[in-house]
Amino acid sequence: MAEARALAATGILGSGFAESSLAKGLEWDPHFIGADAGSTDLGPQHLGAGTTFFSKEAVKRDLRLMIKGGQYKKIPVLVGTAGGAGGDVHLEGMRRIIAEIAEEEGLHFRAAFIHSEQDKAFLKAQLRSGKIKPLKPAPPVDEQVIEKSERIVAMMGPEPFINALDAGAEVIITGRSSDTSIFAAVPLKMGLSPGPIWHAAKILECGAAVVEQRPHPDCMFAFIRDDHFVVRAPNPTLRCTPVSVAAHTLYENPDPYILIEPPGTLDTSEARYEPQDEVAVRVSGSKFIQADQYTVKLEGAERVGYQSIIIGAFRDPVILEQLDDYLDRIKQTIVNRVEEIYSGEVVHGEDYTVTFKVYGRDGVMGALEPVKEVLAHEICVIIEITAQDERLTNAIAVSASQIATHVSIPQWTGHITSIAYPYSPQVLQRGEVYRFNLNHILELDDPCEIFPMDIVDF
Repeated sequence: MAEARALAATGILGSGFAESSLAKGLEWDPHFIGADAGSTDLGPQHLGAGTTFFSKEAVKRDLRLMIKGGQYKKIPVLVGTAGGAGGDVHLEGMRRIIAEIAEEEGLHFRAAFIHSEQDKAFLKAQLRSGKIKPLKPAPPVDEQVIEKSERIVAMMGPEPFINALDAGAEVIITGRSSDTSIFAAVPLKMGLSPGPIWHAAKILECGAAVVEQRPHPDCMFAFIRDDHFVVRAPNPTLRCTPVSVAAHTLYENPDPYILIEPPGTLDTSEARYEPQDEVAVRVSGSKFIQADQYTVKLEGAERVGYQSIIIGAFRDPVILEQLDDYLDRIKQTIVNRVEEIYSGEVVHGEDYTVTFKVYGRDGVMGALEPVKEVLAHEICVIIEITAQDERLTNAIAVSASQIATHVSIPQWTGHITSIAYPYSPQVLQRGEVYRFNLNHILELDDPCEIFPMDIVDF
């Protein structure tokens, strides 16, 4: 029976895995080693600022073991979404790490670096041609949004990986890619049925997160065949169950059965999850429906400004009973003080914003939180000051920290101290902050047309 054997090193490159687990997985003769290296889970900061999530040392440790294992078994190593966000700066950082590994280990191999960062002029032309469309609930995009973006990446499918394999690449590092495409590319190139391939890829992309109880990030393995796949952890202490595998199929999906990828849609509505043995699961019945139009997701991040935050806590029951009103009075006092300092030249809502996050009530869900009253005996409040000018941001935040300490309440005629600060200084400067501004799709005629590839022989 035709079979593709896939070894996922970890859920995200840099989070780690047991070296013994990788060694055991290599004993099962995989056709490739894969790992995702990023996600929008990390927020917009890394895409906008061009920074990385994990340290260079953490990424280099994982990548060194993967490349050595790939060279030992003579199989390719595939890594997607370099550096956490997949921009050109992240791809270049990975290139430098790989060059160091090759030199330090005395290794010689061919590597492919596939770009996903997009040219703004090109995207504006595609927008005018009607090829860029919003994903719900994203608003329509215009050229100004594209221009304001610090960096825009397109989420590639499996075809650029396959192109790199055809070019003889032994190590493939990409910009932003679909998590599952990393693990679908080799089995698709081998000609296996796409249903089991894409479902197995969905399970593999988070490494050992699919097991019943995961004490730490680790490796995962899948045996992919035409009518089913089997998922098994190389670490003998980890156990996959039908429930844990089915649950991971639901993970991060807006629909419990449907997962949309650049080439089409994975449908797991008829999937069956059965125990293969005490620690492995057999999955069958998955289907993949090819799309009429190939699309890739666009992700962009724009700079919001500079931000400083103040973390404090309220424990006074009288204040907690009137918390919203009390925060409104703090905010208004801050606004009044800024008007005094800057003679009305700095305007709230235009030049700066003051917002509150209330943890212990609705800090996680905000307006969606169904429990409106305060049930805790203490509440943590984060005050955010955001402005385009860094000096202005910090100056307002310092005033805000003092104001928040002493705003009075009607129930007390004297001076009060209302908020407890865990840090000194109270103001924590975050520097530049970013937000996502694109959640749109781009229609392509060729799955590889916007993903240029560099081949480097180390």
